[in-house]
Amino acid sequence: MKVVRVGGGQGFWGDDPDAPRRLVEGGPIDYLMLDYLAEVTMSILQKQKERDPKAGYARDFVGAVQSVLPFVGRGLKIVANAGGVNPRGCADAVRGVAPDVRIGVVTGDDLLGRLDELVAQGHQLANMDTGAPLSSVRDRVLSANAYIGSTPIVEALQKGAQIVVTGRSTDTALTMAPLRHEFGWGATDYDKLAAGIVAGHIIECGAQCSGGNCLYEWREIPNLADVGYPIIEGSPDGTFVVTKHAGTGGRVSVHTVTEQLVYEMGDPHSYITPDVVADFTTIRLAQDGENRVRVSGIHGAPATDKLKVSIAYRAGYKAVGTLVYVWPDALEKARVADRVLRERLDRLGLKFDKILTEFVGVSAAHGPLTPPTDAPEVQMRVGVRAENKAAVEGFSRQIAPLVLNGPPSVTGFAGGRPKVEEIVAYWPALIDKRVVQTTVTIV
Repeated sequence: MKVVRVGGGQGFWGDDPDAPRRLVEGGPIDYLMLDYLAEVTMSILQKQKERDPKAGYARDFVGAVQSVLPFVGRGLKIVANAGGVNPRGCADAVRGVAPDVRIGVVTGDDLLGRLDELVAQGHQLANMDTGAPLSSVRDRVLSANAYIGSTPIVEALQKGAQIVVTGRSTDTALTMAPLRHEFGWGATDYDKLAAGIVAGHIIECGAQCSGGNCLYEWREIPNLADVGYPIIEGSPDGTFVVTKHAGTGGRVSVHTVTEQLVYEMGDPHSYITPDVVADFTTIRLAQDGENRVRVSGIHGAPATDKLKVSIAYRAGYKAVGTLVYVWPDALEKARVADRVLRERLDRLGLKFDKILTEFVGVSAAHGPLTPPTDAPEVQMRVGVRAENKAAVEGFSRQIAPLVLNGPPSVTGFAGGRPKVEEIVAYWPALIDKRVVQTTVTIV
């Protein structure tokens, strides 16, 4: 039975830049899947494109392609959503290091230039969490991208693309598309398509399914310094094996795969994608040898008539400052410093939408699980947000003075004034599938 191997070499923009090369050199794979995008990433890329029309894509992708280029010449294919908000610009950059490679460019997910037209046509793009209409933040929208599925990626592969670059595709489509292309799965092969989605979900976060960020027996995970990135060995019937290259660190087990399956899962009965709705309660996992997990039994249902749209908008400004206080009475000193800081901000008439203080080292992450003790050191971390940039700038000037005119025993202060940053907020919405038309170009 034919087996197609898809390796997951990036879990986000910022993952190990050497992982794609090590994955490709470590043993045979047919496809290299590289996932770069998160909701916040799109807004960052849009801001970069505003400054430079040639930017707006994950620049790390160009180096990744260059590092594995000899293997592309021997049959390896690459699928990535590194195009961000500028897939054509990404393809142009890749062309600079790979002049003889056929590149498929998928566009059509970017709705920013069509927002007013779509709203006028009756598409409210209401916030999925609050129900508020997009018109309430329209003048501050920074980016708007529909999540597209596997169909245009399959089309690019059918047209002979060796590298496929998309914008905001779903993470899962990057793995499912090669399997769908190789095995000829049709649009109504729901169980097989759902299996492809589950395969994509398992490896979309890179080494998180092969021992990284693993809670179960994390002390026993071997050699994370050379963790092996995951590989899907897919079969035509929709079953597949999750594995990694022999000799690499980490671990692929029922436990590590299970932890990734429940990551960002939502309703386990209805994992909704543009291609199919997968029922995660039907997934069956079985250890199939060392660092091999067989996945089977997956059921799927027809996709909905909607696509999710990821919209980012400007939402004011923020700044975060920290001071570290040491024993004795570290927590008490930090609390006094927080009170003094807030009183000074009030005296200056600085108003904020929110001000939040955390005392890192005494249950800041989990809340008061245990009564505070006389900790050897405590980090006071204070953050503010406001529509008024001047107020946030005023806050940033009040942290450093506490070193000399606040409670004693500050140590480790070397960051200068807190940096004032623009807040980019997330606005999830739905839109009718029929208004999103993708285009595939081979360059």
